[in-house]
Amino acid sequence: MMIYWILLGLAIVAEITGTLSMKWSSVSENNAGYIFMLVMIALSYILLSFSVKKIALGVAYAMWEGIGILFITVFSVLLFDESISPLKILGLTTLVVGIALIKSGTLTKKPRKQKAEKGGDHAVV
Repeated sequence: MMIYWILLGLAIVAEITGTLSMKWSSVSENNAGYIFMLVMIALSYILLSFSVKKIALGVAYAMWEGIGILFITVFSVLLFDESISPLKILGLTTLVVGIALIKSGTLTKKPRKQKAEKGGDHAVV
């Protein structure tokens, strides 16, 4: 099960990297970043699709998108000198709380017990 969480983490990193390279290309007028963006976003979706084999779709998508938005916002402020306001901080805080609630509210399925061979569920007489 741990490998699926690692895949989700890698998908998040790929999404963040791809989105930041898009911004970098648009401000630097270097088109190579757009190609890198396409590769990273495609890789992100591929890794996400593998992770949802064992992680609930709602949890995986919320974490992928939410953590991506959080880090993209932070790096945009640090790298591209974008503004941050108290309202943005409140929004990001709400996002993190929402992700935590979705994650904690999702139950993992327990494997079903296999029924015994024919007649195995009946009382012995």
